[in-house]
Amino acid sequence: MKGVYLLVAVLALTSSLVSAYDPSPLQDFCVALKKPDGVFVNGKFCKDPKTVKAEDFFLHVELGNTDNPLNAQVTPVAVDQLPGLNTLGISLARIDFAPKGLNPPHTHPRGTEILIVLEGTLYVGFVTSNQDGNRLFTKVLNKGDVFVFPIGLVHFQLNIGYGNAVAIAGLSSQNPGTVIVANALFKAVPPISVEVLARALQVDNKVIEDLQRKSWYGKD
Repeated sequence: MKGVYLLVAVLALTSSLVSAYDPSPLQDFCVALKKPDGVFVNGKFCKDPKTVKAEDFFLHVELGNTDNPLNAQVTPVAVDQLPGLNTLGISLARIDFAPKGLNPPHTHPRGTEILIVLEGTLYVGFVTSNQDGNRLFTKVLNKGDVFVFPIGLVHFQLNIGYGNAVAIAGLSSQNPGTVIVANALFKAVPPISVEVLARALQVDNKVIEDLQRKSWYGKD
């Protein structure tokens, strides 16, 4: 009987771990449709496999426009941009940086990120959870260097070189999501209470009001 209980416990644990990530596909592919039609799998309707074409798995990514307040541009390649990614559990992004360009502190709630630098020099880092003491791990990356940002942790990338920089980020979800810390705090809809933010950040109410009035880039 103890063996049965152990088996049930192991199966329950395995089930909970699997459900925490993108589900494994039970067919070769499930190309996403934008219109409601066909079979609904993992948040998307699936295209009839007989009508799938090579173009459903293809996307050309242009150089990002870094003419913005952060001097950086993230170009995502997730399921919304590349329908063939549906149910495959992966995505990527191209990140272009002008000199001093910043991909600001943010998290991906549904995916671990692995970054490779194609050009330039980046200062990157992530912060661990409260339980781990909010430790900061940083590294200067050059062309060909790779760095991993664990799922859900706040992380950033800053171009510290004299020229432009380019990096490719791979993510362990077809739709990893992005939460930019500043936008979440100061541009929530409707706004978070000034009193809540002032007490949480230990600043005067006027500081919060000023931050909420600012135009925060990258909300979309």
